[in-house]
Amino acid sequence: MEFKELNLKGVFEITLMPHVDERGFFMRTYDIDEFRKHGLQREWVQENHSRSERKGIIRGLHFQIEPYSETKLVRCVRGGIFDVAVDLRKGSKTFGKWEGIILSEENKKMFFIPRGFAHGFCTLSEISEVLYKVDNYYSPEHERGLIWNDPDLNINWPVNDPILSVKDQKNFTLKRLLEHG
Repeated sequence: MEFKELNLKGVFEITLMPHVDERGFFMRTYDIDEFRKHGLQREWVQENHSRSERKGIIRGLHFQIEPYSETKLVRCVRGGIFDVAVDLRKGSKTFGKWEGIILSEENKKMFFIPRGFAHGFCTLSEISEVLYKVDNYYSPEHERGLIWNDPDLNINWPVNDPILSVKDQKNFTLKRLLEHG
């Protein structure tokens, strides 16, 4: 595994290293010692599997407020996605900034997103399947969302007219979220 901290402190791109032969491949997707070496050890309490069946779907930008904020370890196991994290940590030098990477079946990368970030992704293929671990339990009362096209965030999504859930169409701008909590 190769760990690379990105521009937002605590956000990592992790490249998996498959062992390939004529049968296919084998790869380790999690190793507590490797994560501990990089200060990323967490107690994962839940793993989720998301399947999207159209290109151009945006899911997010989702997060949970305290005491249910969560770290995510995201991996795309089929197809591809453009994965985004937005820094919402109060007092952070990069508050309101975003980082995005492509996760795909081919590139075998993972995205480590610490607590205090909103998360979302855009599907880049007709079928996309995403697995992600979280270190806290889901609480509907503590869930919040930012609108995908917030002009203050200015995220460079790969689509202009995404497919959104009804819930994600009602997400707040960062400005409105700060005003109303």
